[in-house]
Amino acid sequence: MGDVSTARAVADRMADAALAWLDLLDADQRRIATGAVPTDDGSDAERRRWFYTPTDHGGLTVHQQRPAQQQAAMRLVSTGLSDAGYVTVATVIGLENVLDQAEGFPAGFGRERGRDPGLYYLRVFGEPAGRGPWGWRFGGHHISLNNLVVNGDVVATTPCFLGADPATSPLLGGAVLRPLASVEDLARDLVRSLHPELATRAVVLSRAPSDILTGNRPRVEDTQGPEGIAAAELDGTQREMLRALLDTYLGRVPEGVSPAGRYADDAALDAVHLAWAGSIEPGAAHYYRLEGPRLLIEWDNTQRNANHGHSVWRDPGSDFGLDVLAAHRVAHH
Repeated sequence: MGDVSTARAVADRMADAALAWLDLLDADQRRIATGAVPTDDGSDAERRRWFYTPTDHGGLTVHQQRPAQQQAAMRLVSTGLSDAGYVTVATVIGLENVLDQAEGFPAGFGRERGRDPGLYYLRVFGEPAGRGPWGWRFGGHHISLNNLVVNGDVVATTPCFLGADPATSPLLGGAVLRPLASVEDLARDLVRSLHPELATRAVVLSRAPSDILTGNRPRVEDTQGPEGIAAAELDGTQREMLRALLDTYLGRVPEGVSPAGRYADDAALDAVHLAWAGSIEPGAAHYYRLEGPRLLIEWDNTQRNANHGHSVWRDPGSDFGLDVLAAHRVAHH
């Protein structure tokens, strides 16, 4: 995570916003909007249940709130995001209307409206004003944000998922809307910049998988080691391209809690591996993976004729802050 003092400032903003939102809810709403205190044992299973599909993510939906409550909810969401991250999240929510139109405005998923920008769910776990661990989760179709606070500091912000469907949409004047454009383009540009021998090793499969490989698993473990090429093999320009690509994931959260600064260190960057699958031509199905110590990133754009992107940032050793919660339990119990 970032600097301790700034991580605490972010946590304070989160707590203020969470309390303000909860104070606006009635008793019935609060029962839906709150969950158990975060732990590293089975009682915490609900907090670690996460999706990026249009299903019940658990919590209070936008539809179940009055406008002032909705605004307070989005204030809380904004505390866990950078300015650019918040704009991207708001755009992804709005894309539900675009996708609805593209599919012909059907019913679906067992409800009146299948693609619904009102079906985003917020839940607070534990007591934001208390001394114990607490956290919050916001999710819906193509969004999953997970945040944990322990001892007054933000200690975990992963899994962090953002998707876009359509990934590219037309705007007036010939412009296009691409919420995750840099997530896709920087990686492609990096692979296309490689000399042939490196490119051959970076492209590990000629065909892209149909989705991110880690799916919705609460815990991911990869014992096979990273595939592709190491950043240590890149030249100076390519290393800066990789840093910029990492920032499209790690820059989603506030600077005070982002681990992006870790990769200013050349040794840390050297340990990151890049693997690509599928075509390197724009508009074609493709997938990539960035992997290193405490880092697992995946991007997949294969569905809907490669116009449907999924991107996830994970910390395999500390997703949902399980390592910190285990240490906290040992220290305090």
